[in-house]
Amino acid sequence: MARPQRCRRVCCEPQYTCFVPSETRISDQIYLTVDEYEVIRLVDLEKLSHKQCSNIMEISRTTVTEIYEKARYKLANAIVNGKKLEILGGNYRICDEHPHSSCKKICRKKRIHKTFAKDHLLKIAVPYDHGEIFQHFGHTKQFKIYEVLNKKIIRTEIIETLGFGHETMTQLLVDHGIEVLICGCIGNKAQKALEDLNIELYDRFSNKTDEAVQELIEGKL
Repeated sequence: MARPQRCRRVCCEPQYTCFVPSETRISDQIYLTVDEYEVIRLVDLEKLSHKQCSNIMEISRTTVTEIYEKARYKLANAIVNGKKLEILGGNYRICDEHPHSSCKKICRKKRIHKTFAKDHLLKIAVPYDHGEIFQHFGHTKQFKIYEVLNKKIIRTEIIETLGFGHETMTQLLVDHGIEVLICGCIGNKAQKALEDLNIELYDRFSNKTDEAVQELIEGKL
């Protein structure tokens, strides 16, 4: 008699659940379960080992490997053959937000909920150049900082960076209490530094700074 499948612990459900290729008419679709999505997120995005992933999801390392290989095949099939990819279902439970020995960062679920929490003063920074988003994070000469309270911009400020490089920029963001960065192009090292500092990143945008922040507030970014 087969052992019952152990319920998999996931941080939170995905924000985006459907991906459709634009070039072809959809004739087939692939379903990725939420626990498969979580393994891909932890291993490929968070760069955790299968052992660390197993500790967080509270399943065995061999189970993580099996889920990972199955999920990677589904992703490859969807990308190569132009199939619709949908994330839903699976045997999982949502994290209860209690501290976990293998989770070294501030809870992702709490961070998402906190961003526009009532009465929380949120500070957003955008690399700035004459009203537009400056496209090179590490070389921007100015940041425009927005203070948002209850989904309303209550104050803005333009600050000089007086330097270059991702270390200078990230330290400046920390010094000003920034929680969210909207930017254009940004390197991998800078992304990792922001992640370690728990600064939420929205990148590859080229519109006007005011418009981008307003879209973020309205949940459209």
